[in-house]
Amino acid sequence: MHVYLIQHAEALSTEEDPVRSLSPKGRSDAKRMGEYLLRHTHLYLSEVLHSGKERAAQTAELLAGAFGIPHKATVGLNPSDDPEIWAKQLSVSTRDVMLVGHMPHLQRLAGLLLGNDEGLSLLRFRNGGVVCIERDDAREWCIDWVITPQLLPSEK
Repeated sequence: MHVYLIQHAEALSTEEDPVRSLSPKGRSDAKRMGEYLLRHTHLYLSEVLHSGKERAAQTAELLAGAFGIPHKATVGLNPSDDPEIWAKQLSVSTRDVMLVGHMPHLQRLAGLLLGNDEGLSLLRFRNGGVVCIERDDAREWCIDWVITPQLLPSEK
């Protein structure tokens, strides 16, 4: 089983936009990431889940659009939500899932999954980046791969 943890793409500042929609760069990065994942990975997803915040919803929409699948808001992915909510759900899940959320929640969730400690900082999340965490047959989690927008080929 794979979990794809994604920090929303770059958003506008609160001064520019109080709801913090994606910036033009953020929109471009999320679209490019979706297209890259479609062409270069073997993701089998039925939907993309995200927090209800605008920047996460827009990131999820662009990622899901590349795969032609729906996206929907769900609970437990806001910045200060308890990461145990998703850690418990993922411990019993058998299907791959893509979660678009925020810091520090994603960092805390990764710490719980990878080291049973939400204070453990094993990864540096980047806006629009994808962290693939895999659960093996022994039910142990490990980092499978990470890709950030900075690593993607330039737009042509």
